[in-house]
Amino acid sequence: MSRSVKFSRTAASPHPLPPPPLGERNSALEEVASRYAVAITPAMEALIDAADAADPIAAQFRPDVSELITSPDELSDPIGDDAHTPVKGVVHRYADRCLLKLVHVCPVYCRFCFRREMVGPPIQGTMRDGTLTGEELDAAITYIESQPQIWEVILTGGDPFLLSARRAREITQRLAAIPHVKILRWHTRVPAVDPLRVTPDLVEALRVDGATTYVVLHINHARELTEQARAAIARLVDSGVPMLSQTVLLKGVNDDADAIEALMRALVEARVKPYYLHHLDKAPGTSHFRCTIERGQELVRALHERASGLAQPTYVLDIPGGHGKAPLASPSLRESEVGYEVRDRNGAWRRYPREGA
Repeated sequence: MSRSVKFSRTAASPHPLPPPPLGERNSALEEVASRYAVAITPAMEALIDAADAADPIAAQFRPDVSELITSPDELSDPIGDDAHTPVKGVVHRYADRCLLKLVHVCPVYCRFCFRREMVGPPIQGTMRDGTLTGEELDAAITYIESQPQIWEVILTGGDPFLLSARRAREITQRLAAIPHVKILRWHTRVPAVDPLRVTPDLVEALRVDGATTYVVLHINHARELTEQARAAIARLVDSGVPMLSQTVLLKGVNDDADAIEALMRALVEARVKPYYLHHLDKAPGTSHFRCTIERGQELVRALHERASGLAQPTYVLDIPGGHGKAPLASPSLRESEVGYEVRDRNGAWRRYPREGA
């Protein structure tokens, strides 16, 4: 099983950062590491092209001095989790589903994470206060039991695939025993970034009578789908667990049509259905990753022109303040004098008479 490689001011790393050209840069990177958690697995470190200063894998996981720049519109809780947290560990924004945040640690720490001030090794007295205790988990499950409209529980964190198989099995069984909970959705980066952790025991722990399990893979570049990652995905899918994906649109990582197309095709080939393409949330220190919405719409149109419907994710924005997701794809329908015009796969507008006219 692979292990996380951490960078900090107090511990040397087996995979150190390249030496900065100036002492000031080194000091700035240390400040980044003191503010936000930093870790990369050997599996991801091995993918980095040291000769490419703009390597998309390095950009996702290695700290950058740009993270010290906070824009006025960036927020510590950019999607408004706090306002919808009835008990610790639960976010209940939509009536029929809720998040259950089991852990606050990850095998890698994405430099653009919208929970970047909350995840990482526990620090007493901060938002990074660690995994739910047994008592806190009991209170969270009691809340879910008390809300009969909750049909789906989304297990997240941190990364819940860092739980042991025994612990994952226990939580899966407790949630499946709640009569109104029918869907369990696990969100994780582990099958790509630490694929050997997806053991047969863990896979078996996710499957349970009484509820249907889905796994959503968080992935942003086709190179993350290594041979070992595809094998980990196969272990899940072959066991009967369907998989979806979430991708974040990131400047310098996947903000061109070729990169997005390659990723979505690779996912479908691995039997993972693209689900969401997220516009980047306004977390502190992430502006260097941010594309415009117009650029995102251009890329979605290009993907529609190039690839099968199986390879089309929904482009969405989490509205700041906890108001939920909004679809961002540009309209394909507009009114005209004769009824409507509809945009075809090549971007041309075609006439379509109004029904009953």
